[in-house]
Amino acid sequence: MFGWSDIPTAILAFFVILPMVMLIHELGHYLLTRLFGGKIAFTLGRGKVIFKLGGIEVRRVYFLDSWCQIKELKVSNRWSHALVYMGGPLFNIFTIIIINSSIHMGWVEPHILFYQFVYFSLYFTFFALLPVEYGKGHPSDGKAIYDVLKYGTGKDPLE
Repeated sequence: MFGWSDIPTAILAFFVILPMVMLIHELGHYLLTRLFGGKIAFTLGRGKVIFKLGGIEVRRVYFLDSWCQIKELKVSNRWSHALVYMGGPLFNIFTIIIINSSIHMGWVEPHILFYQFVYFSLYFTFFALLPVEYGKGHPSDGKAIYDVLKYGTGKDPLE
């Protein structure tokens, strides 16, 4: 049951854990983009820019949204593009496995923040892989994977 004593933990989860989940997701896209020789910039949040470091931009409402802008892949085929889109959800899934394994093996003590991290990661992965269009030219990872595998890179938002 959720009570008044849980509010500080919920606030911490919303303002710290959720952005960490988003950052890990975007790092998955980043790593696979770099692996295939591409250039990438990613943004965490919405609103006015707080700071920018290379291709990473953090905005005022940092806990609300995140997205990548991927430019050209040197290895450019439908599978490399699909793997770039799959990178974010894969990183979230790997993180879930690492945290749950660490708790199960006794390396890390169970704590509500770890469980919230896993819940946020599961939700984030689910909605990232749901094949929907979030707006013109802004497909979910699942929709982008579907489109690039079905129609090739001509339908790909990267192109």
